[in-house]
Amino acid sequence: MQKKLTVTIDERVYAGLHRVAGRRRISRFVESLVRPHVIGKDLETAYRQMAQEEAREAEALEWAEATVGDVADEAR
Repeated sequence: MQKKLTVTIDERVYAGLHRVAGRRRISRFVESLVRPHVIGKDLETAYRQMAQEEAREAEALEWAEATVGDVADEAR
């Protein structure tokens, strides 16, 4: 069940939210940032569950291996 919340923020922050999250996606963006700070979760159990999802793990490994080379291109 969702609840509606009214929050007052600086106009520059609001503009940044639109720029970063996009129109009609601000709520989801803010919730994803806030959720870990307000909902207790056993991380070890969550990581174990994620590791059991073979397709997700394969995708994560593929992503990690594909991006590891990008580090060499970073400015120092």
